[in-house]
Amino acid sequence: MKRNTRFATAAAGVVALVAVAGCSSGSGTTAQSSAVPTLTGDCAQYQPYAGHSGSTVTMFGSILSPESDSLNTSWAAFSKCTGIKIQYTGSNTFESDLPVKVNGGNAPNLAIIPQPGLLSQMVQTGTVKKPPADTVANEANWNAAWKGYGSVNGTFYAAPMSANMKSLVWYSPKYFADNGYTVPTTWADMMSLSAKMASKMTGAVKPWCGGIGSGTASGWPATDWLEEVVLGSFGGQVYDDWISHKVTFSSPQIQQAMKIVVDWMQNPAWVNGGYGDVKTIATTTFQNAGLPILKNQCGMLQQASFYEAQWPKGTKVGPDGAVFAFKLPAVNPSIVTPVEGGGEFVTAFASDPATQAVQNYLSSPQWAESRIKVAPGWVSANEKVDQSLYTDPIDKISAKYLADPKATFRFDASDAMPAAVGSGAEWKAMVDWFGSGKSSLDVAKETDAAWPTK
Repeated sequence: MKRNTRFATAAAGVVALVAVAGCSSGSGTTAQSSAVPTLTGDCAQYQPYAGHSGSTVTMFGSILSPESDSLNTSWAAFSKCTGIKIQYTGSNTFESDLPVKVNGGNAPNLAIIPQPGLLSQMVQTGTVKKPPADTVANEANWNAAWKGYGSVNGTFYAAPMSANMKSLVWYSPKYFADNGYTVPTTWADMMSLSAKMASKMTGAVKPWCGGIGSGTASGWPATDWLEEVVLGSFGGQVYDDWISHKVTFSSPQIQQAMKIVVDWMQNPAWVNGGYGDVKTIATTTFQNAGLPILKNQCGMLQQASFYEAQWPKGTKVGPDGAVFAFKLPAVNPSIVTPVEGGGEFVTAFASDPATQAVQNYLSSPQWAESRIKVAPGWVSANEKVDQSLYTDPIDKISAKYLADPKATFRFDASDAMPAAVGSGAEWKAMVDWFGSGKSSLDVAKETDAAWPTK
């Protein structure tokens, strides 16, 4: 979520909720009547989830404000009609906090896990509950690949929740037009554009900006840059072998990809627009990374679709807006439409009726459509949602490529790797790579050494 450790700092009220969630018993608080009430009017649509009024279901994730605001809004009607309170807490140290909560007997009822590797780690603790029958029955809402990402050793544990498009480049259409720049459609064109921009820019203004700061998840944006280059250079098979460690970080293919990243995002003439030198990428938060684009201090930012939530309120996003995005081109033109994506998975640590009712609802097209309506920049992993609901231009781009049957689609590699590697050693190594100038080979060796021996 790696994906969702990537959101703005939570408000004080959310911080207060962290303390409450930390005291969770790990099972829903239930105060339900013996008879299931009949819901009427607008609430009738929630009848399958009725009968648990007065229950509280705790949920923990890495989604922070402002996106967590729309998350709470998305189930507000469900909670009002069913009487089930969903108590969501977000943390920018989610990946390290969740194992502590679980191992300490304070697991939340539900967790929104963005990394299949972390899901596997949690399943190995024996505390993850298999989903209820109605959630399993919703498997027709996702393609087999997405269900596979929510499974461990062939057993389904966690329903897909969201999908995000990683392979985007943000830019200012007006800045491009004013300077005669055109959106590049090949990697070579993008590199040529970068060089052209650099030749015209002065001072702190640079072609690219970036930030990989993200609390205990610092480093994850740099893993995305490397993953994009690996997938766009060598295709799906090498990418898959890299995830399984048949291809190591020290292997020639990954070292070649790291050299491309160095020439791109560690090029002192090209980065870090609006902030400083290459090393400032390590100290700039990912949330703030793209803001210099609005000041014409930075030409481009490689970041996922969910970055839309980070633009200041009122920023128009679109081809005629203050910012927009284009598809990141393949490094190797022979690779057909490489698309890197990420997602989140609803994972249960409790199996009481109220928790299962929430699980069932969150796996339904009904909830996905509710979330789409209140959260521009959010795409559902649920294929049964009404596609016409995607009105946001970034959502449309994301849905287009994520659903393209001809695309070379792969899930975020560091999220799919064992947690000790992908969300552990590699994140740290990426910070060292950018922040202290550690060599690519040393970064690779450090990351390879963290690979589990079993």
